[in-house]
Amino acid sequence: MECPHLMTSVFAAVEPARFPSGSPSSWCCSVCRSNKSTWMCLTCLSVHCGRYVNGHAKKHFEDVQCVATGQKRCENLEKARTQHSVCMDCSSYSTYCYRCDEFVVNDTKLGQVQKLREHLQSLENSNLNERKRKLLEISPLNSKLLKDDSGSPSLFATGLRNLGNTCFMNAILQSLSSLVEEFRKTLCSLWQGNQTAFSPDALFYVIWKVMPNFRGYQQHDAHEFLRYLLDHLHRELQGSNNGAFSTSAAQDRLSSDAKCCINGTCTVVTSVFSGMLQNEVNCLICGTESRKFDPFLDLSLDIPSQFRIKRSKDQDPGPTCTLRDCLCSFTDLEELDETELYMCHKCMKRQKSTKKFWIRKLPKVLCLHLKRFHWTAFLRNKVDTYVEFPVRGLDMSSYLLEPENTEKCLYDLAAVVVHHGSGVGSGHYTAYGCHKEQWYHFNDSTVTLTNEAAVVKAKAYILFYVQQIQTDSGSRETKSCSD
Repeated sequence: MECPHLMTSVFAAVEPARFPSGSPSSWCCSVCRSNKSTWMCLTCLSVHCGRYVNGHAKKHFEDVQCVATGQKRCENLEKARTQHSVCMDCSSYSTYCYRCDEFVVNDTKLGQVQKLREHLQSLENSNLNERKRKLLEISPLNSKLLKDDSGSPSLFATGLRNLGNTCFMNAILQSLSSLVEEFRKTLCSLWQGNQTAFSPDALFYVIWKVMPNFRGYQQHDAHEFLRYLLDHLHRELQGSNNGAFSTSAAQDRLSSDAKCCINGTCTVVTSVFSGMLQNEVNCLICGTESRKFDPFLDLSLDIPSQFRIKRSKDQDPGPTCTLRDCLCSFTDLEELDETELYMCHKCMKRQKSTKKFWIRKLPKVLCLHLKRFHWTAFLRNKVDTYVEFPVRGLDMSSYLLEPENTEKCLYDLAAVVVHHGSGVGSGHYTAYGCHKEQWYHFNDSTVTLTNEAAVVKAKAYILFYVQQIQTDSGSRETKSCSD
């Protein structure tokens, strides 16, 4: 938002001697010495922790208000009260005003905010380069550092700061980052331009504006956020034609398996994520068959009931649920119960019927959501069953209605979202992502190298698979990671 308090709050000049030593992301709160979520006051350059640590940044602002209010003879009371209200995040360099209680997007006439931001970025980069140089002197690139799978920090991946129960957003964004190559291929065919990077808080503020369901700092469902994000991005691209395949020439460039459009116009989102389902319903009385075609951006799969049985530690663990079990349950013939009677147009009444899903067309990126949360009475319980999933060579041909090209039915794992905890409104989300044949574990701002063995042990909530590509030589390129 446009903050009206910058002129009375931003007094700090870029004088290197006044700034703390070290990189801004490692600066500590001057009260509690915490280095988590630190903010710098743009009036006095003091550093304090954010409201989700110990709240000393906000208390610094509130203390000034008390002092200003007590100064009855102060001629510029309002000016004094607005001082110390604007602060800057020491990690993302975003600006926040406690008086407005909003993130700030404008600057002073002299551009003081941007000058401070650039100075902090310069301090961070110089310290980061120095740390990298020292680490590389100790351990070359081909040494243990890049091969370590025991949770050592990654030198070449950046995390996303938790803004207060925003791990659901971070996990989805970090998973999608592993699929950026698929987006790139489509984007390059549409326009050329510089890539723009968004800090998490700036993106989160935009999400608040366009998706009101996700306002506030309470925990949300990562899958629900993914659907809202993709749907809204798709609608935005349709409305602006910026990224929508609107011309006939552009449509001709698309392969047939990318034409599973939603609401009429293909976009980058649908060309990457969209597939097509065929829903068949058969009346058990007269045999009339009804067919419906539904585009999808992801498939939500039930974990079969026989695998949901809770067992004590001394009991036999029972059979392992596999991703194939979940896919078969999704596509198996199902008889609808009394509450879902089908309106048969031949019988002219609601009748018992069967239902079956087929996949008509597969997407380039197959997103599989495992239904881990179920309503029981007044509670939404979590199904904590482990589901075994393949890292490479997921074969979807047996679920296709007409598998014309079985080579396009093979998928490799690119990312996994995991929910830790017992309820959808609580717990924590992390993600695994593969980049250049190396697996990473994303836990908000912490990114660590890991390996395939650790990934396959995860109790997946959302799985992202990328379609294998047939090369000119006849071999297949895979997006998955080797051990």
